[in-house]
Amino acid sequence: MAGLTGFEKGAVLVVLVIAILGIAYAFILRAQILSQDKGTARMQEVWGFIKDGANAYLSRQFRTIMILIGILTFVLAASVLIIPPTQEATEVFGSGATAWVAVGRAIAFLMGSLFSYAVGFVGMNVAVEGNVRVAAAARKGYNPALQVAYRSGTVTGMLTVGLGLLGGTLIFMVFGIAAPDALLGFGFGGSLIALFMRVGGGIYTKAADVGADLVGKVEAGIPEDDPRNAAVIADLVGDNVGDCAGMAADVFESFEVTIVSALILGLVLGDVARGALGDGQYDMRFVIFPLILRGIGVIASVIGNTIVRTDERTRNAMRAMNNGFYLAAVISVIGFAVVTLFYMIDPNTGAVDWRPFMATVAGILLAIVLDKVTEYFTSTHFSPVKETSRASLTGSATNILSGLALGFESSVWAVVVIAASILSSVLIYSGEPAATQFTAILYGVSLTGIGMLTLTGNTISMDSFGPISDNANGIGEMSGLDKNARNVMDDLDAVGNTTKAVTKGIAIGSAVIAAVALFGSFLTDTGKVQTQLGQTPLAGINVASPMVFIGLLIGGAVPLLFSSLTIRAVARAAAEIVNEVRRQFKIPGIMEGTKLPDYARAVSISTTAAQKELVSLGLIAVLVPVIVGFLLGVEALGGFLAGIILSGQLMAVFQSNAGGAWDNAKKYIEEGNYGGKHSEPHKAAVVGDTVGDPLKDTAGPALNPMIKVINLVSLIIAPIIVSIRVPGQGIGIGTIISMLVCIAALAWAIWQSKREAPGMSGS
Repeated sequence: MAGLTGFEKGAVLVVLVIAILGIAYAFILRAQILSQDKGTARMQEVWGFIKDGANAYLSRQFRTIMILIGILTFVLAASVLIIPPTQEATEVFGSGATAWVAVGRAIAFLMGSLFSYAVGFVGMNVAVEGNVRVAAAARKGYNPALQVAYRSGTVTGMLTVGLGLLGGTLIFMVFGIAAPDALLGFGFGGSLIALFMRVGGGIYTKAADVGADLVGKVEAGIPEDDPRNAAVIADLVGDNVGDCAGMAADVFESFEVTIVSALILGLVLGDVARGALGDGQYDMRFVIFPLILRGIGVIASVIGNTIVRTDERTRNAMRAMNNGFYLAAVISVIGFAVVTLFYMIDPNTGAVDWRPFMATVAGILLAIVLDKVTEYFTSTHFSPVKETSRASLTGSATNILSGLALGFESSVWAVVVIAASILSSVLIYSGEPAATQFTAILYGVSLTGIGMLTLTGNTISMDSFGPISDNANGIGEMSGLDKNARNVMDDLDAVGNTTKAVTKGIAIGSAVIAAVALFGSFLTDTGKVQTQLGQTPLAGINVASPMVFIGLLIGGAVPLLFSSLTIRAVARAAAEIVNEVRRQFKIPGIMEGTKLPDYARAVSISTTAAQKELVSLGLIAVLVPVIVGFLLGVEALGGFLAGIILSGQLMAVFQSNAGGAWDNAKKYIEEGNYGGKHSEPHKAAVVGDTVGDPLKDTAGPALNPMIKVINLVSLIIAPIIVSIRVPGQGIGIGTIISMLVCIAALAWAIWQSKREAPGMSGS
């Protein structure tokens, strides 16, 4: 930490302590959850099926992806040998800079991968431990059940922010101004694991959910989570591996990526603020400030989460969680203002620079507005979902058309909100000198992302609350709990559906903001390397250039390809689940309830389908930017990134909100509206829900980490492209051969994703 003032060194150490305390708080909460009652023997039997299935899935997933992680670790280390170390790395490590950066980037990549996996695995484990305890607590009352469900989610939330802050702070303490070199590996590791968690978990959960609903609800007319349905355990397992593990890893990598981009851009801004660019003098305020913001956010989340409670008369879980969220937001803003007032002082004028503070607060406001927009389009309390429910009166086709229209419209408003937040950064930094205005605006965008994810601890708590309550309700249904307990769990489950949809909106918005900030880092880093090599630095992206426009078109198409492959995977696996459940319903004793179905068979089908896609979809995300960059050039790669950010955001919001609306339209009918359960409108709504399931829980969420993986890969390879593709010279034969190999691998990955696995033909 050479070059830091005494206050700055102390601040970094305090942030490190806060990160460790956040992790410790998570494990204290975990111990409290484990001490709660687990209910009756039948409840524990059902819970045992869920626990075994979830642990088996994630263990198998880890074995599958570790091969790719090992290969990429060596690739990242070797990438430093192709281009010279950055000027900052040379300043810190001297002649050993190349070795330090190579080892540091590889270790950081492993750290990001393992931290992301740990967040997903521990979060899922606590969710599984919590669901049976929520069901048991529901027999005591509403608030006890709410407390167990929310605190189980809080474990995941605090682990997310604690590990994310710990990794970023440790890397900065070791590497100092050279931290961005290693932080790229940290962010890439977290993003890649999040992609695997999202894709695998999403395919698993929706294959089981769609199959269980189509045969159980529509064909057999039995209730949801009926123990006679062979797919019900796989469905409950999927809630944990998809919603808990997947969402936790997803937001964790957004949490990482925003700090990576903020430190990269803050370093450039601090270099210019202290003197000439590249003179070795830095104003470290712009680097330390984001770390301090993260520390304040952890403290605010802890305080906010402690007040989440209600009573038996009010029974309003949503209000209780919102109260905690808003309290944490107020504490964060006050903390940011205090730090700004005493630390963000311009050394030349002595004036307080409030612009970083305003950009960060804009991020908090963005999270709240996206929360409300998503809630409006997906909650049963507002007209869009009621309209989709009403459309079920005339059949499943009109229900689906209504949901599609709703999803498309919601994408528009989400884009407007995100555009407004980026515009706020433009306005905030409009007075910046022309030489640094572009970097300053992008730095403001990265702070907007940090502000948006300041309350990650609360956001993840609310998201995990959904599947935990859903699982508890399933356990209650299968174990035959009394009516009062079931009413408590039904209410918490309904609230959980809304919180899942709302937090998905925040996750998508944070992914886009993080991608825009990374896009700025891409332009900044590329320009720095080009300057070092004596080339004209890249100042912007010219969309009128044919090569750039080709890159833009390819980037816009990738999210559609990704969505297609993931939805196909769900459809194939769901068809197999449907056939299996139908087969088991014909076995004597199953429908009569005198014989338990073979739950393990459905779990195995979902697991096989999910594992099949991991490596191939991961290769697509890694290889496409490599092929575009080396064949079309670094500027075309920039156009490619712009296309994927825009198309990915629109597709993600559309799929998430349309699916959420279909889900809650079904639940609105189940509450007794338009004929209630088992009516023809209800059957039509179930069909709409099964269409929306892979959209909202598989394809849509998978686009978040995919966008960031591609941005980080582009950021890592951009300096290599600049070094190899010298302006005015053609592409070397070695590059052509390498790209042909990559294209062949890409073709294999797409073929592999479309090919039916053995035993998945349904015949």
